[in-house]
Amino acid sequence: MRLAFVCFLGSCAAALAVPTLAGDGTDSKDGPQAATTADRPTPEPPLDGCDGRELSVRHFDPVPQLQVKATLLTRAKTPVVNVHTHLFYRLRQNEQALADYVSEMDANNIAVSVSLDGKLGSQLDEHLKQLWKRYRDRFVVFANVDWQGDGATDNPATWACHRPGFAERTAEQLRAAVDDGVSGLKLFKRFGLGYRNPDGSLVEIDDRRWDPIWAACGELGIPIIIHTSDPAAFFEPIDSANERWEELSRHPNWSFHGDEYPSREALLAARNRVIARHPKTQFIGAHIANNAEDLATVSKWLDEYPNLWVEPASRISELGRQPYTARDFFLRHADRILFGTDGPWPAQRLHYYWRFLETRDEYFPYSEKSPPPQGLWRIYGINLPDEVLSKIYHENAARLIPGVAQRLEKYEKRR
Repeated sequence: MRLAFVCFLGSCAAALAVPTLAGDGTDSKDGPQAATTADRPTPEPPLDGCDGRELSVRHFDPVPQLQVKATLLTRAKTPVVNVHTHLFYRLRQNEQALADYVSEMDANNIAVSVSLDGKLGSQLDEHLKQLWKRYRDRFVVFANVDWQGDGATDNPATWACHRPGFAERTAEQLRAAVDDGVSGLKLFKRFGLGYRNPDGSLVEIDDRRWDPIWAACGELGIPIIIHTSDPAAFFEPIDSANERWEELSRHPNWSFHGDEYPSREALLAARNRVIARHPKTQFIGAHIANNAEDLATVSKWLDEYPNLWVEPASRISELGRQPYTARDFFLRHADRILFGTDGPWPAQRLHYYWRFLETRDEYFPYSEKSPPPQGLWRIYGINLPDEVLSKIYHENAARLIPGVAQRLEKYEKRR
């Protein structure tokens, strides 16, 4: 017997469904089809809260009733240098996908994109060839350290980084790459959270074995963009108090909570020691130095380390929920903030970046996805002055990253 619930004017009543007999339908006077119809489960009534059924947070997708100004921006106010994209891994070396991305750049006033996917060796060569065959004036490329080399993935003892002279050889590779036009070095978050020593321990960010690499970048005049740690919530238990529970429940492998990993504070401190040890090398802290939840601390870092820069890729979700603090931060450090997205993203995602930086709009999405990917909230614009926008959008990148200024000049002439 089925039990169905109905709700009348705010009070709930139970109604008993007509009992149905199990069987194959052969004893029904109306034939098999009638029995099949009767066996269908009764559709559940709307989830209106009357009967005590709970709504999963994954299905909570409210439509705001707030009526506020919505500024639809489809193009940045000034030319943009996007210093954080992943074109090798996201576009898969597909020529049509690359052409479509360039069209999206044109539509959004993105003059130059920085691809961070140039792993030293054949991947770098392949990536440069693909990007520069038709669009050399629109892209610069950062190299990546090949920690594994020809070693076995599941046997860190065989990895190239644990062989004598690795850092010096990598420095030489970087010199050759810069001669070929490479503009910087990217370090992924597995550096500190994934790469292992032969004894199984994690490779430490501030291990002095790697110092020749960082020093070489300073000598070559190329910046290092470094992704260290992850959002604060990823280091907390996945429980009812975790504000990113919904996201982590879909991606439990994104969690770094527990004794298997260093604390978030230890990772960030190790990175900062490297920055302090190499004052002649410029470092870009990806994702607002991965501490967008605590801009006061990031501000202290920028004051303490004059060779540190930051960019907001995949962090307008954090910045936009603290608009007063974020605006003050951007104004104070306007000479040290670059623009980045972590894309390529759909055009709508880019439009939210322009809206966040250029308007005073309230309570709008930061992503085209539903549910939003980095927290179940909306954001507010910080309405930066034009002179600050110009610095963040392109002027700072032109000062810092080799090859950008020349490409910007060509873009301006073509406009």
